[in-house]
Amino acid sequence: MVDLVTSDLTVKAGDAVLVQAANLRLVPGELVALLGPNGAGKTSLLRAALGLEKRAGGTATLDGMDTAHLSPMQRARLIAYLPQQRPLAWPNTVRDVIALGRYAYGAAPGRLSAADATAVDVAIAQYDLADFAERETDTLSGGELARVHCARAFASETPLLVADEPVAALDPRHQFRVMDMVRQFVAKGGGALVVLHDIALAARYASRMVWMQNGRIIADGPSAETLTEQRLAEVYGVRARITGTSVEIEGAL
Repeated sequence: MVDLVTSDLTVKAGDAVLVQAANLRLVPGELVALLGPNGAGKTSLLRAALGLEKRAGGTATLDGMDTAHLSPMQRARLIAYLPQQRPLAWPNTVRDVIALGRYAYGAAPGRLSAADATAVDVAIAQYDLADFAERETDTLSGGELARVHCARAFASETPLLVADEPVAALDPRHQFRVMDMVRQFVAKGGGALVVLHDIALAARYASRMVWMQNGRIIADGPSAETLTEQRLAEVYGVRARITGTSVEIEGAL
């Protein structure tokens, strides 16, 4: 079973501690929401866990291998990463951008195997991108482009997925559509770690919540155990009312 594990993971920028002794595990079969205010250390934790950012201490392994020593191709075959910032070096067609999700298997735009082409076509259909498939990416809206990047991640067909704010630029319908796809990915045996700022969306979809504040993981467990009005007050400084998986933010403290 492929897993992503950090132990006492610490990240620094100069003298500033961005992540302090973080212990986290992602395995297939779970949808984990990573929550916390801006500046809590969520993105630094993800990047250091994947070996994309230097760690100051602790360990991070993917399928038992130190992530800092993995080649891009090794990493890409085990875990799909959807970063918060997703720049494209040059305009390309939607289909070709999604095909980049297959590069770990030796694919390249215009040179897809039957399996690669099928994975790309499925991702295009799942994300309602058929009408845009041959358009250049610089002609798309921000929300449309966000869906293209999500489709690229799913086209990679990896056992694990890490996504940093994948629904941030989407309208409500497509927020639900993306999270439905993440849930289906998990139901089929994948494991997903998703950064979300919408607490209600996290409560609706996540099987587990990991809460960060000031660079530390302060809680990790099922929504029913970790999602409380007191925690929302402490972490976000807001008044909230929680009923089951329904979360209503009433205002700032």
